[in-house]
Amino acid sequence: MKYIDEFRDGEKAGHMARLIHRQVREGRSYRLMEFCGGHTHAIFRYGLVDLLPREIELIHGPGCPVCVLPVARLDMAIELARRPEVILCTYGDMLRVPASDGTSLLKVRAEGGDVRMLYSPLDVLDVARDNLERQVVFFAIGFETTTPPTALLLRQADQLGLTNLSVFCNHVLTPAAMHAILSEDGPLHLDGFIGPAHVSTVIGSQAYEAFPAQYGKPVVIAGFEPLDVLQAILLLVGQLNAGRAEVENQFTRAVTPQGNLKARHLMDEVFTPRDSFEWRGLGSLPASALCLRPGLAHLDAEQRFTFSSGQSRENKACECPAILRGRKKPSECRLFGNPCTPETPQGSCMVSAEGACAAYYGHGRYRTRGPLLAKG
Repeated sequence: MKYIDEFRDGEKAGHMARLIHRQVREGRSYRLMEFCGGHTHAIFRYGLVDLLPREIELIHGPGCPVCVLPVARLDMAIELARRPEVILCTYGDMLRVPASDGTSLLKVRAEGGDVRMLYSPLDVLDVARDNLERQVVFFAIGFETTTPPTALLLRQADQLGLTNLSVFCNHVLTPAAMHAILSEDGPLHLDGFIGPAHVSTVIGSQAYEAFPAQYGKPVVIAGFEPLDVLQAILLLVGQLNAGRAEVENQFTRAVTPQGNLKARHLMDEVFTPRDSFEWRGLGSLPASALCLRPGLAHLDAEQRFTFSSGQSRENKACECPAILRGRKKPSECRLFGNPCTPETPQGSCMVSAEGACAAYYGHGRYRTRGPLLAKG
């Protein structure tokens, strides 16, 4: 297969779904978490849920970087954006995420704050060079996928000697979140993971070897196309039926065992793990996020600016924390659909292009599920 349409072939998808139906065993369940929000949207966009047998339950994980950022960190970015000397630059999804008291970066911009949406972190270099009298801050978020571009920005800013540029770093690490989910007390039971695609191109398939070894849970890394996801589910079902727990790589066209070594080396040059970092829904997790190495402290917004100690306030009615842990589905939130919609989001999971609530709402998955295939 060479072209994208081949991974969206309906006839092949139907054939693979029938293989899954024949593989599942009556009387047992297969609870699989797709860690990545990109997989959640692909599953719903292509109607894959309706192709699967009822024995398979797909559980949505915390793989949405916008969603897992806690309100306290967003409040800090809003505080920066309100400073008259600051130009705050970030990705588009962050502008509409509700912070304390429903404030957002978009509202701050409407009030006169200089908040700019950028497509590439390297665009921040031009903003800083064009505004030498202002402090330019890049509000950096994301898993390992978006970390190398931020690292490159920091290295180039250091080489150029840009004294008016800094980074507010909120890069988080995928394996730490997976460990947290599997270590949680309580009734959540998972049989295996559909491993993330883009993250794995950076960190490689070897990064997941602890999960079969430590928890006995298989991981199958999958691409984002419908045939990718269906094949990953088929591989997971096969492992579970055989009593195996291994890391398998369905996404071989992009993921290698070691990942992108050049990107990883760049990240290691620029960043070091934080002792602890707060995640929405998962709490404070050790060594789960990155900060700038001491040699780059002069480019660290948390070192350059003083922040107030005001108390951040979550929307207590919003179920985003439970949804991110796989404890609830979006349709179980009393705000879902009214008043929480993509136009009037009450929580981060309805804002992001990778958020589970946005996927449910946009693709109508809150409606009754109806299987399209029978066994045989």
